[in-house]
Amino acid sequence: MRYIYAQLLQAIKHGEEAIIVTACRTDGIAHTLHTGDAALGWDGKRGTDDSLYMEKNAAGTVIVERFLPRSRMFIFGAGHIAVPLAHVASMLDFDVVVYDDRPAFANSERFPDASEVVCESFGKVGHLVKARASDYAVILTRGHKHDEDCLRAILDGTPPYYVGMIGSRRRVAIVRRQMKDEGFAPELVDRVHSPIGLAIGAVTPEEIVISILAEVVKERRMKFSWDGGGSAAARSGASSADMDLLEWLAGEDSEGALVTILSTEGSTPREAGAKMIVTIDGAVGTIGGGCAEAGVLRDARDIIREGGYMFKTIDISGSADEDGMVCGGKMTVLIEAVSPHKCRAD
Repeated sequence: MRYIYAQLLQAIKHGEEAIIVTACRTDGIAHTLHTGDAALGWDGKRGTDDSLYMEKNAAGTVIVERFLPRSRMFIFGAGHIAVPLAHVASMLDFDVVVYDDRPAFANSERFPDASEVVCESFGKVGHLVKARASDYAVILTRGHKHDEDCLRAILDGTPPYYVGMIGSRRRVAIVRRQMKDEGFAPELVDRVHSPIGLAIGAVTPEEIVISILAEVVKERRMKFSWDGGGSAAARSGASSADMDLLEWLAGEDSEGALVTILSTEGSTPREAGAKMIVTIDGAVGTIGGGCAEAGVLRDARDIIREGGYMFKTIDISGSADEDGMVCGGKMTVLIEAVSPHKCRAD
């Protein structure tokens, strides 16, 4: 099991999507990893946008989970709006990459939260930008010619999940028209968010950043596909907490139990796919805290000692009413031993 998660971690770090298929049978539990075309094949079979789906057959229960690489935010233009944008975007679990053609602006001292700062002519960024479908791009340059260069680089390949461009309506219209004249699909160009951000009357750079990132979060949490179909998941990407959990699964030698939310009903603290590691001494991650975890922790520690796996349904509706909690639904979780030599069926 640890080997599978070590491979998964490397795939995600290299920007690959991956699928883990978990087969829960009476004789035990087994995991297989699928990346590249094999992962796309599983997506096609699923026909769902969810990050996790489950099916039962005569042999047992099969769980299919999609894992996405961390979302990147490309920021083109390193002016006064870009600085707070990079800072807050990094807090929202984006790997931030900043591009500008001015050395005084494009430097790590100005952008300490960015994972990469590139000083290059906007006309040459095309060979540097290799976007993935889970990426986001924000164009904040100082002129529509630079905007055209950046938008051309972004759309001439795999389009990011979100593209936003700042500018007046006139400036935006010029860029859109130029892109269409160059042969880019009109429906693709028209999906660029411009004017960028939610209309909240923003004036200062910080307010504009709130407007932009509010729109980004809105799109991030919605079901959406660039091709208008239902094939793309909501592109959240792996969070820093997800990466910490995968690092533990891939590298730790101590025993533990992995808890995965398989399904939810009603209002629950976390959604299907959320994970938590339980050890004898503590936990890594969370499936919601409070009453949602208390019973799970006890069962998980039994699994650590005895091995195997189990399914557990948690009903928190009664406790929510009594304790005045906001959430109050049901969730079904899988609890499995992390140590391979203790993965026997209960």
